[in-house]
Amino acid sequence: MSGTKASSIILGTRGSELAMFQARHVAWNLQSKNVDLSVKIKTIMTTGDKILDTPLAKVGDKGLFVKEIENELLSGEVDIAVHSCKDLPTELPAGLVIAAYGAREDARDAFIGKPGTAARGLSDIVTGGTIGTSSLRRRSQLMSLRPDLVIVDIRGNVDTRIRKIEELKLDGTILATAGIKRLERQEEASFFFDVDEMIPAVGQGVIAIESRENNPVVRGLLSSFNDSASAAAVTAERALMKQLEGGCQVPIGAHANVKGDRLSMKAYLGSLDGRKFIRDEIEGPVEEAGELGVRLAVRMYEAGGREILEEVRAEA
Repeated sequence: MSGTKASSIILGTRGSELAMFQARHVAWNLQSKNVDLSVKIKTIMTTGDKILDTPLAKVGDKGLFVKEIENELLSGEVDIAVHSCKDLPTELPAGLVIAAYGAREDARDAFIGKPGTAARGLSDIVTGGTIGTSSLRRRSQLMSLRPDLVIVDIRGNVDTRIRKIEELKLDGTILATAGIKRLERQEEASFFFDVDEMIPAVGQGVIAIESRENNPVVRGLLSSFNDSASAAAVTAERALMKQLEGGCQVPIGAHANVKGDRLSMKAYLGSLDGRKFIRDEIEGPVEEAGELGVRLAVRMYEAGGREILEEVRAEA
């Protein structure tokens, strides 16, 4: 790389099927707009990829799926890092920035039932049904809506989690719709949760590209990939999460939507068993995205969120 124009860049990513799809999507997008650019993809194993037999909340949540990639970005081994935005902690390492957010794919959660299931909505799941998920956010919201359900921790990539439905005799599992759509497996979903029913994870459905702060050439290159509506929505969601100091260990969901110059956001904060929860929403000017996220977080904290957070962290 030299001068004011990049001739080649190395892209760092996890090696899962979904991560590789996202990496290739970014590479294709950049090359289609910069015909002389060479993009090489380097796969990097992360801690989250190595530890598959422990629930995420028990492993810790500080960059489980990004830390090793960020280390290579900081050392100059790769020029950009492509992540599922929901995997990124709200605090980035010094010297790194999120240079671009891709246009948001479907942010909803999807329910994939056992073969032959007739479930077409949450109320159709059999009483006392067993659902597999390692997400505390999904667990809490499920339990708040259907306290009769039994939740089993399962982890792994999309294929692994779908396979475990039969292996563990589950009634179903919940996956991000964006992931199964990108892998063209959306037909396997029994139904899709409405965002009012199951508020998605912060950044769900968005590809985030990280770069070094002191690399203006690459940051300029990535500007064409950035989607302004997606960037504003995620800014609001991440501001709320940062204010509440949330992560994989806290059941938090937030989903912002941008229409014209207005941004609206719904959020969820709940106890691990779903018995205590707060659902709230806010709307305001899109240019105040970060402030809206903070404002909603403070309101939820003061409306009982403090006690929920104290309880969750004591249990964790």
